[in-house]
Amino acid sequence: MELRNPAYYNNRELSWLAFNERVLQEALDKKNPLLERLKFLAIFSSNLDEFFMVRVAGLQDQVKVGFAKPENKAGMTPKQQLNEIAMKTHQLVDLQYEALQNTLLPKLQKEHVEFVKMKDLDAEQVKGMEVYFEDYIFPVLTPMAIDAYRTFPMLLNKSINLAVKLEPEKKQDEEGQKIAIVQVPAVLERFVQVEPEKNSHKLVLLEDVIGFFIHKLFHGFQVTSVSVFRITRNADMTIHEEGARDLLKEIEEELRKRKWGAAVRLEIQQPGFDLDILDYLTDELEVHKKDVYVIEGFLDLTAFFNFYKKMAPVWEHLVFEGKVSQLPAGMETGKQIFQKVSEQDVFLHHPYESFEPVVQFISEAADDRDVLAIKQTLYRVSGDSPVIKALKRAAENGKQVTVLVELKARFDEENNVHWAKELEKAGCHVIYGMTHLKTHSKITLVVRKKEDKIERFVHLGTGNYNDQTAKVYTDMSLFTSKRQFGIDATNFFNYLSGYTEKPEFHYLSVAPFTIRTDIIELIDAEIRYQKKNGNGRIVAKMNSLTDKVIIMKLYEASNAGVKVELIVRGICCLRPGIPGVSENIRVRSIVGSLLEHSRVYFFNQNGKEKLFLSSADMMTRNLNNRIEILFPIIDEKIKDQVETILELGLMDNVKAREQDAAGVYDYVPRKDDEPALDSQMELFRRAYRVAEDEE
Repeated sequence: MELRNPAYYNNRELSWLAFNERVLQEALDKKNPLLERLKFLAIFSSNLDEFFMVRVAGLQDQVKVGFAKPENKAGMTPKQQLNEIAMKTHQLVDLQYEALQNTLLPKLQKEHVEFVKMKDLDAEQVKGMEVYFEDYIFPVLTPMAIDAYRTFPMLLNKSINLAVKLEPEKKQDEEGQKIAIVQVPAVLERFVQVEPEKNSHKLVLLEDVIGFFIHKLFHGFQVTSVSVFRITRNADMTIHEEGARDLLKEIEEELRKRKWGAAVRLEIQQPGFDLDILDYLTDELEVHKKDVYVIEGFLDLTAFFNFYKKMAPVWEHLVFEGKVSQLPAGMETGKQIFQKVSEQDVFLHHPYESFEPVVQFISEAADDRDVLAIKQTLYRVSGDSPVIKALKRAAENGKQVTVLVELKARFDEENNVHWAKELEKAGCHVIYGMTHLKTHSKITLVVRKKEDKIERFVHLGTGNYNDQTAKVYTDMSLFTSKRQFGIDATNFFNYLSGYTEKPEFHYLSVAPFTIRTDIIELIDAEIRYQKKNGNGRIVAKMNSLTDKVIIMKLYEASNAGVKVELIVRGICCLRPGIPGVSENIRVRSIVGSLLEHSRVYFFNQNGKEKLFLSSADMMTRNLNNRIEILFPIIDEKIKDQVETILELGLMDNVKAREQDAAGVYDYVPRKDDEPALDSQMELFRRAYRVAEDEE
């Protein structure tokens, strides 16, 4: 059988849209609290923004230069992909706004919060809003006229703007209609509160307030129409690494350019937009008609992120029940973390278990007089990172601190440039990775002296050193003081920072060198065990699966009879359940209140189970173009813990969807007598029970 047949694969971009559709389903789910549903609308919109800025922009660039070669899995040309993306995205956006207008906003009204139009306010309310406009909004606005001397302005990416059509009030003045653009200031509150009534809140959109009083900006002219629109630009960065004498400066320059990339999407609000203005904007921005989205409602629903943040403390009955991360067993005894890890490996499952021990590990190392060196990779960190603070303090305390800050972490480049400079000022040795490769691995090495010996402590994880995302992303990490892990970590950092051949590792498998080949060898071994003993089984959990070589090997395993169970949150180019190809493969996606982010790979190996955690998804970019780490779980007790987590994911019948042979996802059906199992909530319950048993 020809396993390269395009019919056996999902297109990467359409599979991503299918994932974002699952996010939208959470906004439609009546079982979710109201504020959470609004937040899922915001997540859906934010995801879509990034998708257009990077993936759609890249495909459009290919079409512009005449590239028409089909992609190597589903066999679709760039133009075919763009057509399918546009058709599907229009359907999803229509569904999103139908849910907002017909379901969620009416539910908000029942909570005494109403979005109203300026034209619906009474005279006294309008007067109050006029005072607010003149005092707070008017001074910030800058009308931008368009004529022979003032060309169409370069509008900021993701900004909301008003296109204003004008006519001179005095006919003897220059004839003809004029057009001006007014950008809605992002620094002001998007939802403006009308004078609050008792037990009620009326909110007006900032752009509606500006539009209502827009005439105040154009004395001597009559406003004939106001059209609200938003543009999305190509935000992918082209970094010329080979010629860059200073990568940090190169990235700073590219960050300045990012705001002004080619327009890839135009959203315009109806009712109220002017058809002539739409044609004018489409021509000026050079946007294809299929990338114009006429929105039935207000633009940019990412505004609900701030709305959620503001209202969640007030409306506790409209958000998910708060879940508190627990300390893992044995960590609350008051022992120094070094003492604990020197006795046994320690496993953490975030956010069910707290991220605090990771922060504590680095913080204790910074202040411990016996610590000689700290080495760490950083991909994404929080805005006020306690990890960064500890590393700076360590350098100030005289430790040898080496930090690899990945400057090319998409949409975190500016943040990482800032932290790189801060760390350098504190005396840390900062490196930026390797040419043409992103360093996506999550590893920390602490070197400590104990009497006359050197001991090494290693932390490895599936997620970033970000104390904020650790509260909402599910990730796994391991502390170990095993000697060979320490040697591997030392060699890994020396390889990243200096000139040396790729080292041989005892435990670590590192991309782009060996992860793919090691995974293939493990699958091949599973195939052999299946043929000999009939007990082949693979369970893998990841964010995305796109690598064709790995997919074909999984198809081969399925044909040999190996039972393959995949938990893939996002993109999955593999299609399960195809007779003679993937009939022994099952694919499910879990989308719930937490973002599934851990990467886990299990192989039965004839009962000698092998289990690995990794920073890497099975994506071609991760395996070819990134520095990633795959590491084994050696401790049998920890291995049992992780396998239990996998099994719970495979049993989820509340937030899990399964993919069929056509690539379509549906909720996992539940039998009448089968109890509901939400794997995320069950893991919180189990963490609580362990914490109670420790007391």
